[in-house]
Amino acid sequence: MKQLLTLISAIFFAAVTAVSAQVSPDCDSAIPICNNTPVNGGTTGFGLDDFGGASMSGCLEETITGAIESNSAWYRFRTGASGQLGFNIGIDTSEDWDFALYKSADCSTLGEPIRCNFFDNQDQDSFLGVGEDPTGNASNIQYEDWIEVAPGEDYYLLINNFSNSNSGFSIQFSGNIFVTNPFDALDCSIVSNLLGPPIAECEGTDVTLNATISNDSLYEWYTLTETGNQLIVGENAAVLTITNSYSSTYRVRVIRPDGSVIISDVQVGFSSMPTAFPLLDVGACSEDVDFDLSVKDLEALGVQSPDDFVVSYHNTLVDANSGANAVPKLFPIPSTGEVIYVRVASGENPDCYDASQQFQLIPLVTPVLDFPSEVFLCDGEPSVRIGSGITLPFHSYQWDSGQMTSSIDVNVGGAYTVTVTNAQNGVSCSSVKTVLVVVSNPPVISTIEIEDLQEENTVTIGTVAEGDWEYQLDNGSYQSSPIFNDVLSGAHTVTVNDIRGCGSVTEQFVVVGFPKFFTPNGDMIHDYWQVDGVETLEDPQVSIYDRFGKLLTQLTSNSQGWDGTFSGKQLPASDYWFKLTYKDTNGQITEAKYINSHFSLKR
Repeated sequence: MKQLLTLISAIFFAAVTAVSAQVSPDCDSAIPICNNTPVNGGTTGFGLDDFGGASMSGCLEETITGAIESNSAWYRFRTGASGQLGFNIGIDTSEDWDFALYKSADCSTLGEPIRCNFFDNQDQDSFLGVGEDPTGNASNIQYEDWIEVAPGEDYYLLINNFSNSNSGFSIQFSGNIFVTNPFDALDCSIVSNLLGPPIAECEGTDVTLNATISNDSLYEWYTLTETGNQLIVGENAAVLTITNSYSSTYRVRVIRPDGSVIISDVQVGFSSMPTAFPLLDVGACSEDVDFDLSVKDLEALGVQSPDDFVVSYHNTLVDANSGANAVPKLFPIPSTGEVIYVRVASGENPDCYDASQQFQLIPLVTPVLDFPSEVFLCDGEPSVRIGSGITLPFHSYQWDSGQMTSSIDVNVGGAYTVTVTNAQNGVSCSSVKTVLVVVSNPPVISTIEIEDLQEENTVTIGTVAEGDWEYQLDNGSYQSSPIFNDVLSGAHTVTVNDIRGCGSVTEQFVVVGFPKFFTPNGDMIHDYWQVDGVETLEDPQVSIYDRFGKLLTQLTSNSQGWDGTFSGKQLPASDYWFKLTYKDTNGQITEAKYINSHFSLKR
């Protein structure tokens, strides 16, 4: 963003004051202005058409009058130095004004304007012009780019009014040209007057008028009142000092020794001296990008009217005193506390200002709610704690369940919402978070499916209900899948764990193989039935039963197998059952579970 440089007043007043009007609706009688020249802003009529019936001049368009000019005012100025130049036209926020700036020394050869603005004032801004809005409003579309000038360049400025009302305006020149050349940035030789150009000062400042000429004999001083020029009794010297801060047109009448008389008038305008009222430090929420400094305007103005004074904000006291580098009203929130310097200036004359106040903009950390948004209440536990559990200074906590602590204990599943607020320096920054409490039951193993007698034994673990489970075989790593491949024959332990912390369950099972049928007919093929893999178990014993539960035989790991007989007699073709027992790791006799212990004898 371009920087707003020092403002030097070349300004003035509302449409009607005690000072006689300086208004010209025509280019050929344009009012000359220069350093410290008060401009009694306002328009009094349409005047003559200075554009020869043209329908456009730059961005300015023909109005309903058939001419480009509409309640117009013309001014002219000449540059006295090189540098960056701009100006601010202060207006009533309810009115619509436009301008065009021409680089020319002759009204008959104005050419096209070098800067022009025809936007209406829908945003109700208080300034338009060239350069930057002195309030720091970077979004004001009624501003055109700075101009680079050189000494001796002549310019004409046309200001149009497109409102039903005319409250007048002020003109304030700006730019770095007034830093490098504060006294001759604009050439005052274009103002031909014994008393010099009009004077703009602040209330409480003495103004000296000097009418000294050679061979003078008598001076008479007058001030303009509602009834005409009033003699100032007792003031007969060549110099008049004004100490009463009374805005008026002053006249000197010089009576020379030869009887001739010289009369010279000069406008002297005084602007109110503002007061910057104390401002409180303020906080800004860290999640916001910008802080709107305009919320501090009324605090800085106090009882003063915002229509009469301009509040701007600066990074340094030097800038506040000079009026330079006003920061944007939408000020980026700093990472650490930053001092903001405040300047309250007259809307008529920015040289009348008070920059004695400042305040600190403190970034306020918006609460960071980094505790879990989902918590599990394990079945059988009385409650679970949710929230941060850490109470921070200046923070308040409000749960929708009514509690006002940083954490709460809940015993029922559901959604719980907390609002955490950090309140300091008149600012409150809040964060809201909802915690879902889910009632979780521990895992229960329902089935262990074993695909055995394969090249690669596969075991699949089934549970009563779905959940966030993880599975472990023996002492291996946990996995998310309930399927284990390449499982060796023998006894194994499987653990199903709730990753939400609501318990685990462990079961033992045996991986063995057995034929689904056998044919004991003496052909040496499938003549014996035996459990394959029992040799991997400690003290295994296979008990075989008929359908009525009668024990027929018992096999060990050393047995050849069952030949289908009982007490030396062949048993009929039928279905038979078995159970397998072995010693577990604790030395206890254990029956193998999850084995489909059913097979067939075929004759």
